[in-house]
Parts: sequence; structure tokens; C-alpha cells
Amino acid sequence: MKVILFAILKLGIRIIYAPIKLFKTKNRIVYLSRQSNGKSVDMALLEKAIEQEMPDTEQVFRLRMIPDGFAAKIKYCFAVIGDMYYLATSRVAILDTYSITVSCLKHKSELKVIQMWHALGAIKKFGFQSVGLKEGRDERISNAMCMHKNYDYVLAPSKATALFYMEAFDCKADKMKICPLPRVDEFLTDNEASARFYKENPALGDKKIVLYLPTFRDREAYVAQQLKVEFEDMTGYHLIVSPHPLSSKMRVEPEFSYNGDFSSIDLLKIADVVITDYSACAFEASVLMKPLYFFVPDYDEYSKERGLNVNLKEEMGDFTFEHADELCKAIRIGNYDLNKLYEFKSKYVGNTKANNSQILAKFISMLVQK
Repeated sequence: MKVILFAILKLGIRIIYAPIKLFKTKNRIVYLSRQSNGKSVDMALLEKAIEQEMPDTEQVFRLRMIPDGFAAKIKYCFAVIGDMYYLATSRVAILDTYSITVSCLKHKSELKVIQMWHALGAIKKFGFQSVGLKEGRDERISNAMCMHKNYDYVLAPSKATALFYMEAFDCKADKMKICPLPRVDEFLTDNEASARFYKENPALGDKKIVLYLPTFRDREAYVAQQLKVEFEDMTGYHLIVSPHPLSSKMRVEPEFSYNGDFSSIDLLKIADVVITDYSACAFEASVLMKPLYFFVPDYDEYSKERGLNVNLKEEMGDFTFEHADELCKAIRIGNYDLNKLYEFKSKYVGNTKANNSQILAKFISMLVQK
């Protein structure tokens, strides 16, 4: 039934799009996203770099999460028509997730589409890599929705990551553009996050901050609880649990939180130690060369249900744990091999200099001027 509904939807937007394509193409870049209702740090940094590189180029942001409720979804459908207009009148479209209007429609030859995926790499499989798996997409629906079609370029932070992305987006090597996300620049910029944090949290000044950043999944609350139990008895350490932005299941008690308004990038800068599971924040922690540990009590099960691009037990085996007590013991000992972390960073992130926004802006400038 869903396949039929998607087929009808696809036909409908194609009929609507046909006359809209008659509008004249302008000196314009459009950004599309369903990840949030506001600009991501990548989009904000790229916007600024493009303003410097091409001050006369218009930049339009079409950023909306799919809302709950029937009436809100109807309103969202009208907004999709607006997306069509900007796709028909722009020279470049930049998106950070799947977009129905990008993938299901036939666009003008002048439009160049760049997939700037919202994560700095991929430990877990996604897109076409996970089709048919328990936690992946249904193959029939993926085909009906033309998943990840019509991309001219896909950004990848390194050659190793590009191999994963070629599978995930079902594209060939000539579409891959090796360029880390603009957010790498933000990680390498001192915004005095630590000073602001300890001003808001003076009681934590004599403790080591351990930041737990899990990926979005069903068992997240259960896994987090195992860490909380162990850290209750670890003197000299303060565990901060920072759920995935899309998570609604994980409850964070005050003793595992903090005061103040700090982004995940700020928290990574503040942390003395970072723990994750299958989240791409592992690559972000590596940019900062923060001691990085993987807590994966469901490693074998998750590998089968979702699939992994990075074999953590092989590549980061000394820092990958299935038992919380063993992980905490390793953190207390503190004998961390930063050389191994540097190898991990070099393989999966590539350029870790603070000029990625400018590199990408210059590349987009060439596309706009063609």
C-alpha cells in the first residue's frame, strides 16, 4: 500500500514541477534539509564562506523537519511546492539528507546537486548499504522514492569514507568530492567553550569530564543506564550524557547533566574523555584528539541488524568495550595510545586544517559560474 501511495505522490509532484521548471534560473544557491528547522553548523559556515567568495550570489534556506499531525503535514506539502520553485530557479542545490524533491524529479541541466551529508563519516551502514537489513530501509519503498538519486557530487571527508559513501548513495567514484565538512573548521576554532562551561559549572572544576554521545537507536536508554551505574562510584569524574538530537526516549538525570547552553561541538571541546558507540561523533572527537572509547554491549547484534563500515574491534580494539566496568577501568588507568587515534583520524577525516569552508566555497563558485 505504501508503495502505491508513494508512486501517486511522485507522479503528482512531477506534474506540478513541469510548469515550474519554466521559470528562469537565477544566480542562486538553495539549501534543503529535513534534519532540523534551522541552519546546521555546516550550512552556517558555508553560507559565510560563500558570501565572501561570491557576494552577489543569493543563498536560500529551505529547512523543515516533517511535522507530526495531519494538518501540519498538509501544510508541509505546500512548502514542498516552494522547494520545487527554488530547485527550478537555482544553479546549485545543497542538501544534508534525502530530499524527495531532489531525488524524484527531473531537473534542469543547469542545476548541480551536492549531497553534504549531515555526519562527518559513517561507522554504521546507511542508505543503500542497509536496505533490507532489520534496521535499514525497505527495498520496495527505497526504489519507489528514488532514494539518493540525482546527485552530481557527494562530499566525503576522506578516500576511505568515500568508499562507504559510494555504496550508501549508490554512486560512482567520479561523483565523490573529497572534502571534510565545514564543521571541522569550528572544531579547530577556539570559542572559549571551556571557560564558559566552568563559569556555569564551578563545582565540576576539579573533575574530569567524560562525555557520552550515543547514536540514535532503540536500545539507547538501556545502554546509557549501564554507564550511569558505573560512573556513580567513579570519584574525580563527571559523566555527561548527551542524547542524540532526535532521541525522545532517553531521560538524563541532573547528576549526568550540566548547567548552561552548550552545543555538542562545545561539549566535545570541553570533554577530557569521549565515549560513543556507532555515532559519527567519533570522527569529531578524533579531530580534537580527545581520548575516544567505544561502548558497544550489543556489538554482534548491531553488526547483523544494521551493519558496520568500521570494524571497531580491529581498528580500535584497545578502546572498544562490551562491558561498562572494563571501560571505566581503562579510563581510570588512562594509558591511552594517541598514535592509534591519529591513525583513525587520518584515515577517516583527512584534512583537519581550518580551511574546509573556503575549499568548498571555491568549488561551489566554479559550479555557479559554469
